[in-house]
Amino acid sequence: MPRVLLVTPPLTQLNTPYPATAYLTGLLASRGVSASQADLSLETALALFSRDGLGRLFAAIRGGAGWAPEVGHFLDREASYLETVDRVVAFLQGRDPTLATRICRGDLLPAGPRFGADEIDLDQAFGTLGLLDRARHFATLYLYDLADLAQHTVAPRFGLSRYGEALASSATSFDPLAAALAEPPGLIERLLEEVLAPHMERVRPSLVGLTVPFPGNLYGALRIAQAIRRDHPAVRIALGGGFVNTELRQLDEPRLFDLVDYVLLDDGERPLLALCDHLAGGRPEARLARTFVRRDGQVAFVDGAGEPDLAQAELPAPSYRGLPLDRYLSVSELGNPMHRLWSDGRWSKLTVAHGCYWKRCTFCDVGLDYIARYDPLQARDLCDRMDRLVADTGESGFHFVDEAAPPLGLCELALELLARGRCVSFWGNIRFEKTFTVDVCRLLARAGCIAVSGGLEVASDRLLALIEKGVTVAQVARVASAFAEAGVMVHAYLMYGFPTETAQETIDSLERVRQLFAAGALDSAFWHRFTLTRHSPIARDPAAFGITVAGPPLGRFANNDLIHADPTGCDPGRLSDGLRRAVFNYMHGLGLERDVRTWFAHKTPRARVSPDFIATALAGRAAADPTRPDARLVWLGGSVRLALGRRPGLEIVGPGDHRFVVVSAKVAAWAAEVLSGATPLGRGDRPYLRKPEAAAAFPGGGEAFARFTSSAAWAQLHEAGLIEIP
Repeated sequence: MPRVLLVTPPLTQLNTPYPATAYLTGLLASRGVSASQADLSLETALALFSRDGLGRLFAAIRGGAGWAPEVGHFLDREASYLETVDRVVAFLQGRDPTLATRICRGDLLPAGPRFGADEIDLDQAFGTLGLLDRARHFATLYLYDLADLAQHTVAPRFGLSRYGEALASSATSFDPLAAALAEPPGLIERLLEEVLAPHMERVRPSLVGLTVPFPGNLYGALRIAQAIRRDHPAVRIALGGGFVNTELRQLDEPRLFDLVDYVLLDDGERPLLALCDHLAGGRPEARLARTFVRRDGQVAFVDGAGEPDLAQAELPAPSYRGLPLDRYLSVSELGNPMHRLWSDGRWSKLTVAHGCYWKRCTFCDVGLDYIARYDPLQARDLCDRMDRLVADTGESGFHFVDEAAPPLGLCELALELLARGRCVSFWGNIRFEKTFTVDVCRLLARAGCIAVSGGLEVASDRLLALIEKGVTVAQVARVASAFAEAGVMVHAYLMYGFPTETAQETIDSLERVRQLFAAGALDSAFWHRFTLTRHSPIARDPAAFGITVAGPPLGRFANNDLIHADPTGCDPGRLSDGLRRAVFNYMHGLGLERDVRTWFAHKTPRARVSPDFIATALAGRAAADPTRPDARLVWLGGSVRLALGRRPGLEIVGPGDHRFVVVSAKVAAWAAEVLSGATPLGRGDRPYLRKPEAAAAFPGGGEAFARFTSSAAWAQLHEAGLIEIP
């Protein structure tokens, strides 16, 4: 078998590893393949943000000319940056927390343009106690200033979370990339080669796998491939990842294969195993799986393996072995709470299920494998993987990166975590569907759920139906409110410019979003402009959505984003700034009483939405969210003591709660038995009691039980921790 080195190219996240190499390393190791991994995204950033790296940056700037006047600010403070950069990085890595006081005092860090551009009142954001948070925010601004300096001078393609992104965006032609790769290496390219070299020497791989999850990773990946081709011509190179799976499915560009040997589609697991087998002499090239190669100067697609994709149950836990988990930077961005969660802290990434259980949204690439092939993982197996990762990494935070985590799968996971007595934190994507009842949200929160993000898209029932989202605005409001009441942060993905969307509908959508924030149902949101993609239902039948596709023609390289004409919709570009300003303020509790039109610099229509639209939806939550007659009963409350004296009832003692529920002696005995049998901890395989079973055992039978569930005592039990779940 080949020796494999799996590489994340620059630049993705600085706070946590992108999971592709960890998944594939775990898989290859389980199959006896020697596999190593390297995060050159992190290592390139750390090489730049060091005394040596900044020294080289300043030297390169001083050797050039024609820079903007603002560059002088940095050159004048070069010594200060060189003296502080290593300490700031150590602080963001959590290795030097005592630096926080000096950072906050304001006389340590040179303050560049990012400091003055902060739109947030830091006293409002942090209060008086958030010393570490405030310091991390200042340290983050410091890094952004330096990233801007590099980008505006000698490294125009550099960004903290992307590298050469414009070269790969809508790149139907390979020409711009070829021209960029023909340029002599600049500072970032030289740093990238320097951090690559020790891994090539240590591993001595026969195969290097490069993951390209985003357009902003492609240029870096190809620069890595270029260096390997030059210095290690015998090493084979494979390219895969999210960008490849969506953009390169019609690949017909032979020049790419001057740099790489194989382009692998979809998850990469079966294609990579087949490739390793091929390189070991175990199978001919014709039996590769979903792989592009070059033959006789032309691109050929090979899919002769005849083997199914690996099921979730066949995959081992991801392995972070070899990654420098103590060197990731926890940065603090304040503009959006969910974006901050993305960049703050180290999260092990897992999925509750492969693919999407809904897969009907018309703007989504629902025909591609990563969405179309739905394969859930059993809660016990998922919890085993979480246990393994906690043991391996020492970290208990998890980000579920599902397209939309299935609600029943999350319920079962929550019960399994509680049964094992695990203390973890997790967050991820959901659909705002009715299965997420108040009680389900309480269960998830108790098990460790700290945040959810979901697509509200256009807050218009007409357009949600056109999207085939399967929800209404009122339903989203009820689900979001249930999560918020459980203490779970709620983020909404918002969309504007959807086919046939009018300016009136966009303004009405903003008004409903305003009401959601005002009601406390949303903590965070972000507007995305609609983009038509080649693999979506809309692209397959644009006429059904009132649009025409205007290009670009199918190219030889990347093909995904399409240009469309919408004769009935509005010009979304005129609304983007106002939408952004409104939501930015709403997230900070500002402007919630203002007319939504005031956020726009030009005239917009008056909102035609009832001012109590969301309030009415929330008031009807109980009627819209009835409990299931066969629901399982689960007890999340404290210890229960049976009192049978002159005042019979139940005494319930929790960590921060102590209450007494007055009921008859017989009902108290029944309730004590039911609650003790409904506790998750240590449960094992025993099934939970369902409501009909509880009713059958209730003193007086089913009719008496029905009356009891409408009583104040039942409401008290529910408030204390008795929940009903599917």
